Amino acid sequence: MSSRFPFPRYPDGWFQVAYTHELAPGAVMPLRYFGKDLVLFRPEAPEGTPLLPAPHVLDAHCPHLGAHLGHGGKVVDGCIQCPFHAWRFEGEGGCASIPYAQKIPPGARLRSWPVREVNGLIMVWHHGAQRPPSWEVPHVPEFQHPEWTDYELRRWQVRTHNQEMTENAVDLAHLHYLHGTAELPVTLADAREHVLHVVSNIVMKTPFGRTQGTIEVDAHGFGFTLTRFKGIVETLLVNSVTTIDEDSVDVRFAFLVKKLPHKDATSTVGQAFMAEIERQLEQDIPIWENKVYVHPPLLVSGDGPIGMFRRWAGQFYSEPRLVPVAARLAESG
Repeated sequence: MSSRFPFPRYPDGWFQVAYTHELAPGAVMPLRYFGKDLVLFRPEAPEGTPLLPAPHVLDAHCPHLGAHLGHGGKVVDGCIQCPFHAWRFEGEGGCASIPYAQKIPPGARLRSWPVREVNGLIMVWHHGAQRPPSWEVPHVPEFQHPEWTDYELRRWQVRTHNQEMTENAVDLAHLHYLHGTAELPVTLADAREHVLHVVSNIVMKTPFGRTQGTIEVDAHGFGFTLTRFKGIVETLLVNSVTTIDEDSVDVRFAFLVKKLPHKDATSTVGQAFMAEIERQLEQDIPIWENKVYVHPPLLVSGDGPIGMFRRWAGQFYSEPRLVPVAARLAESG
């Protein structure tokens, strides 16, 4: 993978590791993200309390003898307990107790990762220099709104880089030549701090002829993107892309559809539109999995604001980047 992309494999930002419904109180889940083994857990809920306790993410391997806390570990008194020797670790990473020792050694702690639970998603902050979060995941007003459906979930694993997937939002020509939009879209793009905002006016082909529509994208870094579609049925796509390792990313789609007057129409039209978005993603996958990153690109009029996007993208890396691909290939032999 490093021979295809000249930038660091693990960008900075917020990245999804689970959905809220996947982690009940007292549950433990092993994770593999950012090239690391992690463990996600949620403390038990106090009796009679309807609120979910906040989840925690720690490095997975016990500093004692290396057991993976996500495989056989359990939640006890708000801590995660190692399955090997019952050492307990708090959500902040410190060792709370060792059942057979009177003194806890100073090194008995695990790295604790910043976590936010918002919009039914459990998000983890990754930063190459381990700096604290510099921005937050926005609230999605459509989530749990009575005029919108619940999430409809999809998931893929793709051999590519987060930046390549996000760049699609400003690659205008591919919408027509790869995905079959009736015309090249007219697009306006603006980048402010960590947010890329893109609005595309498109002409979509439907069984009933051509339909005018818009696609509005708000990318909050490379891990969390909101895409709002209007024209056929108003749809929101909550798109999360999280790096697994040197080779692959975990792609989650959560669709919400604005309810039509009739429930059956909402389901029928909504499912058809979601299927079209899935079709387009699956057209992109073989491109992403086999392309290289060209820097500088040979851009022409009509390509879209790719240069602007790449300048914006540089802020999400904690180390120097943009070594030409050819040089990296030469270095690797």
